Amino acid sequence: MLTIAYSPCPNDTFMFHDLALGRLRLPGHDLQVHLHDVETLNRLALDATYDVTKVSMATWLKVRQEYELLSAGAAVAWGAGPVLVAKRDLSRADLPRCRVAVPGELTTAHVLLRLWAPEMTNRVFVPYDQVLPLVVSGQADCGVLIHEGRFVYQQHGLRLLVDLGQWWEQETHLPIPLGGIVARRRLGEPTVRQFEALLRQAIENSLAHPEATRAYVRRHAQELDAETLDKHVKLFVNEFSLDLGDTGRAAVARLEELAAQAGLLP
Repeated sequence: MLTIAYSPCPNDTFMFHDLALGRLRLPGHDLQVHLHDVETLNRLALDATYDVTKVSMATWLKVRQEYELLSAGAAVAWGAGPVLVAKRDLSRADLPRCRVAVPGELTTAHVLLRLWAPEMTNRVFVPYDQVLPLVVSGQADCGVLIHEGRFVYQQHGLRLLVDLGQWWEQETHLPIPLGGIVARRRLGEPTVRQFEALLRQAIENSLAHPEATRAYVRRHAQELDAETLDKHVKLFVNEFSLDLGDTGRAAVARLEELAAQAGLLP
């Protein structure tokens, strides 16, 4: 039995569709699928719970002794970073006094926030789908939105303080490395490579026939609006999802470098 875990966000369910429904199989292995929010996945990866799992790229830097980063399935993109939003305009001088909602302590979004604004120390960590309601209700002064939330915050009367992905691109001239699929090294090279090829085939199938994935994607999505889901998938499922490549790996290396310089890695 090979255990596989990923998040309910549209890009993951889109990519894993054929594996989840048993339309593609790994010879000699039954696949057991688990879905959790990304911060739960990150914490489970610290304990090496699953054989193959989605993690934030910031977390992979902490578990790479146990897990190998696959070249397929990555969430790396241009113009796709987390956004910091609030109900009112806030100046840079306001930030140290702000209570900011963050979608998980182990997420890449948290690392980006700390790189951009280390003075924001009043951070509250919540599941990603609770960030927007906390800001709308005033329980948080501002919040970092990921996944579908970055597309809909204006509909809730919120305004953009900073696009952390845009900031990253200006600083590094690289795409933003948000997350990836990792496999336990103990599975052995042949099994890891077989699964990597199978996942790439699943992604190619979904890209060729996106209409076949819609019911599965909608079943797990936070936002059900078809246009929002399509935007999300088109942004995050891209050439880096099929092959991380030299540019994608350079982005991960740069994240490691900046996080280490800021004292954010063990």
